Amino acid sequence: MHERLVYDPSNPGFRADPYPVYAYLREHEPLHWSDSRLIRVVSRYDDVARVLRSPDVSRDIDVAAVDFDEVELKRRDVRRSRGGAKSMLNLDPPDHTRLRALVSKAFTPRTVERLRPRVQQLVDDALSTADQSGQIELVDALAFPVPFQVISDMLDMPTERAAELRDWSQVLTLALEATATEDDLARAGWAVEQIVGFLIPVIEHRRTHLGDDVLSALIVAEESGDRLSLPELISTVVLLYVAGHETTVNLIGNGALALSKYPDQRTLWRSAGSALDGNAIDELLRYDGPVQQTIRVPLVDMEVNGGVIPAGHRVLTLLGAANRDGTVFEHPDALQLDREGSARHLSFAQGIHYCLGAALARLEAQVALGTMVRRYENWDVLETPSWRDRLTIRGVDRLVLALS
Repeated sequence: MHERLVYDPSNPGFRADPYPVYAYLREHEPLHWSDSRLIRVVSRYDDVARVLRSPDVSRDIDVAAVDFDEVELKRRDVRRSRGGAKSMLNLDPPDHTRLRALVSKAFTPRTVERLRPRVQQLVDDALSTADQSGQIELVDALAFPVPFQVISDMLDMPTERAAELRDWSQVLTLALEATATEDDLARAGWAVEQIVGFLIPVIEHRRTHLGDDVLSALIVAEESGDRLSLPELISTVVLLYVAGHETTVNLIGNGALALSKYPDQRTLWRSAGSALDGNAIDELLRYDGPVQQTIRVPLVDMEVNGGVIPAGHRVLTLLGAANRDGTVFEHPDALQLDREGSARHLSFAQGIHYCLGAALARLEAQVALGTMVRRYENWDVLETPSWRDRLTIRGVDRLVLALS
């Protein structure tokens, strides 16, 4: 008899280490019904990938889902009452296709690679504190400010309100959680109002002072005679601003924590040099990625492992569980920076909603963690890391390291 592990995302132990529960689900309940969340849960790699890639699956939950309970209906009403345009994160074709075409030109690998010297400068400046003191609180000193400054540079945004924007972003990401309360959604609505109030004067000024930046490009962007409306422009900039730093913060933090536990892998990376940078980041994304799950809604009945997810019923795809599937990744619970096939991870999702900023996140993590590995031989965690109170976005919110 195997010990039954309960999928209870509200459990603090699960948030600190969800991977044993993921392993149980993959082995014993690959199509799991979550009583607490009234949702189907899939955890095996092939199932997760199939759901994400299927053209018969929707990301527009408010429109496509029919299985809302009373609490979720209230959440949906709160979301709808905000008005404005949805971000492309929550749209299906053809609207998603149109918006992504207008935005994607700013995030090509070649365009992103030009940012490398600036990212290196920011990382070196952040690490100067560790050089002098021998230790660093990584999240506040590097993991947040570097990607935030980079996306601010790309949009040519003022940064004097960085602390407020970080707080607003955290409120917004909490609303992404399936466990978000009406109060959480109300606070997210307030945060949207604050960000929009911050953005509108910047946008209006930029209309008459166009520059060589992403915001200017979005203002004048045209694809087949189409342009972004003001609500679409605002929702797109909010998405880029928040997603442009939020997930990378956690990628760098989680990656640094993992590397602190595996000195042999730091030595391997240091010996291999920059040739290992790309694969190392893919392996860190696979091992403990910043985005653990995402919701989809099948538009037709979908068979998964002998069970059926009815059309219109929400399904939670566990990206973090799929990334530790032993049928795809040998010794999946071990960190192996030179692993063949690490790039098959699903941390950036799959299909038409594959992360638009994947190249930027990879670059920032390569420079930040690669520089740390080459600069410091000794890493020690000085305090027990604390984890953010999140399920969708997983990350440490405080990580104190001694580096020498």
